[in-house]
Amino acid sequence: MSSTDNSSEAMTESSTEQTGGLGEIIPEPLVPIWRRIELIQSFREANAERYVAVLEILTAAVLIIGYIWWMYLYLLGGS
Repeated sequence: MSSTDNSSEAMTESSTEQTGGLGEIIPEPLVPIWRRIELIQSFREANAERYVAVLEILTAAVLIIGYIWWMYLYLLGGS
């Protein structure tokens, strides 16, 4: 009896370790796309602080360039 209890517990434990995502319900044709998404997510989890810092710098640069362009058009564009 205890061997069946241990095996069922081990099976339950291994099955819960393998869960945790949409990978189980993704249709077969979409699996390559899902693998790319998982790769990106693992990169983001591993490099979260640096990833966010780079995105903030890029966003700030785009906003500054946009503001300078707007100022140029506003001040000198109508000449």
